[in-house]
Amino acid sequence: MRIGYGFDSHEFRPGIALKIGGVTLAHDKGLGGHSDGDVLLHAITDALLGAVAAPDIGALFPPSDPKWKGADSAVFLREALKRVHSAGYSVANIDASLILAAPKIGPHAAGIRARVAQLLGVAADCVGLKAKTPEGLNLDNAAVAHVVVLLEKRGDSKKVGNKTKQRAKKTK
Repeated sequence: MRIGYGFDSHEFRPGIALKIGGVTLAHDKGLGGHSDGDVLLHAITDALLGAVAAPDIGALFPPSDPKWKGADSAVFLREALKRVHSAGYSVANIDASLILAAPKIGPHAAGIRARVAQLLGVAADCVGLKAKTPEGLNLDNAAVAHVVVLLEKRGDSKKVGNKTKQRAKKTK
């Protein structure tokens, strides 16, 4: 098994759609960032990459590269998941905490969990999501995400050094 931790934060800015967990939410501001600013998908991406000791999201998709301007964060997550699978692992579960004053996440939590599960190729009950308000912390204009991911070795692969070899299926 491998454990990865991811963190991300972005400030709210007017004139941008708000995306959290791959879901567009109705709000008067969105999250600024070089890509679409999806704080949750960014933190999940870093957790996945960290679990397999891969470079972080900023190294793979540098904000200085105009190619990633406004990019859908699902692209980043898919690349991280590809690296997880190449290393011989699959996602067992993730647990995420969002910290933001508004909008309220409760009414959207099931949709966000379902979308994240779909992107990761896991059941929705493998995606934990909690939202907290930053009471008294002066974070009313920002969103923060903390994510922990648990990976498990896939039964169809065996890691040898830095390479993954597929086990031959025995047939009788």
